Amino acid sequence: MKSKGTVHKYGDNIDTDVIIPARYLNTSDPAELKLHCMEDIDADFIKRVRSGDIIVGGRNFGCGSSREHAPIAIKAAGISCVVAESFARIFYRNAINIGLPIIESSEAAQTIQNGDIIEIDFDKGEIKSGDQVFTVPAFPHFIQEIIVAGGLMNRMAQK
Repeated sequence: MKSKGTVHKYGDNIDTDVIIPARYLNTSDPAELKLHCMEDIDADFIKRVRSGDIIVGGRNFGCGSSREHAPIAIKAAGISCVVAESFARIFYRNAINIGLPIIESSEAAQTIQNGDIIEIDFDKGEIKSGDQVFTVPAFPHFIQEIIVAGGLMNRMAQK
């Protein structure tokens, strides 16, 4: 699995209410959620984001509530991966469960800048930004299967 896209960079403690504001939680429709992804912190995000782009965050990305709406909105907006220094555990689990790849790397998250074009090779465990290469743990095979299937429920249905 590989990803390549433009970086949309955010700081520390990006919580689920910033990712998808609570006023839009009356729906779980990905097409509707994507329209409001990140709007309270970055009003033009949905206008700029392109399929395959990558979010880079700081520490504790996805903190706050346990709602799945946040990773669903990110994935529906076309984001192919989120790289951060660290993730809230429930966000990490929800992201994998819906098939959104996420990678923890302090070095990459601190070095990569907004607007950079980066490439991620999930099999090798590499993030490339210009001439820099950041080594990260490769996803275990079973997580790759979940992501390729588009989420845990899809993977279970395949078995």
